[in-house]
Amino acid sequence: MGAVKTKRMPRAVREQQMLDAAVRIFGQRGYMAASMDEIAELAGVSKPLVYLYLNSKEDLFTACIRREAAALVEAVRAGVRRDLPADRQLWEGLGAFFTHTGENPDAWSVLHLQARTHGEPFAAEVTAMREEIVAFVTQLILAAAREAHRDPDLPEREVAGLAEALVGAAESLAAWANVTPGVSARQAAATLMNFAWAGLGDLMAGRPWAPPEEQPGPHTG
Repeated sequence: MGAVKTKRMPRAVREQQMLDAAVRIFGQRGYMAASMDEIAELAGVSKPLVYLYLNSKEDLFTACIRREAAALVEAVRAGVRRDLPADRQLWEGLGAFFTHTGENPDAWSVLHLQARTHGEPFAAEVTAMREEIVAFVTQLILAAAREAHRDPDLPEREVAGLAEALVGAAESLAAWANVTPGVSARQAAATLMNFAWAGLGDLMAGRPWAPPEEQPGPHTG
């Protein structure tokens, strides 16, 4: 009998295995502490093969960031149905965000912690992802605000800051939820909705909060 030939794994599949292993090691150990030996062992390949496919530790980390950033953005976009009311759209988008980050804690650690603390070009990759999510949330809020105010020309700047604040809060809450036992994606999304929608709801209804007018002090004219 002749030797049994094993089917050669396609390069793209092998590369995804390497990225899976790398995300796990980078997410749990951090960029500096992670070793290519560990990544190769977890992926079930030789270290030279990792270098052959992905060139260097820096390139491997960048590839991880790009893949996980794209997956997160796609999860949020796919989670929102545009035929729903504004509050339901936001609720479903937040639910998709917290579900994805909760189911992929190592990926979230890579994006939220590791990439941001090791300088360029890693931070720039995460910034690009964040800007895409902020732009998506801005358009979601803007469409609702224009409808509520019956003003199709309401400037984007009126809600851009709200989107920035909302995304920042979601990022912090995801990091907290991932290290706090018993916090589900639904609970995290509900927490942020309760925090944000009271203000957003009033804004949609034309009742924005405004700071009190400054009172003249004892030393003003």
